[in-house]
Amino acid sequence: MRLVGENVRVDVYPVKEALKIAQEQGLDLVEISPNADPPVCKVTDYSKFKYEQKKKQKEIKAKAVKVVIKEIRFGPNTDEHDFNFKLKHAINFLQEGAKVKATVFFPGRTIVYKERGEILLLKFAQGLEEHGKVEQMPKLEGKRMSLLVQPKGKPSK
Repeated sequence: MRLVGENVRVDVYPVKEALKIAQEQGLDLVEISPNADPPVCKVTDYSKFKYEQKKKQKEIKAKAVKVVIKEIRFGPNTDEHDFNFKLKHAINFLQEGAKVKATVFFPGRTIVYKERGEILLLKFAQGLEEHGKVEQMPKLEGKRMSLLVQPKGKPSK
């Protein structure tokens, strides 16, 4: 195995000799890269090694982009004023960088008006055209039809 670490000459050693070197320094032998040829091990304090790994994971998690999805719900008979009110909210959400999921819920027997719901969602997408891009076209799932819009500035995945 290839041995690395502080106060160690980087070279390829047999396992027993690598363990002996680590014990002489009062440290642990930690396998860093098992898939390498030969495997890479480091002479270090194991608890310190685990702490540094956790610290790196936290850093990566903090830098990760969190996708926020805001949901706006409609009924199949939503009035023009309510529609415009919700459209303004959706524009604000998109400008803040959040995705917007518009949902039309069909309670009871209103499922017979699914064309109305689809027209409503397409009109909604048209109203958001300059602020966002449709990621998912209207899709009926059970008693709800939804549409997903993402902010324009961000590339789609």
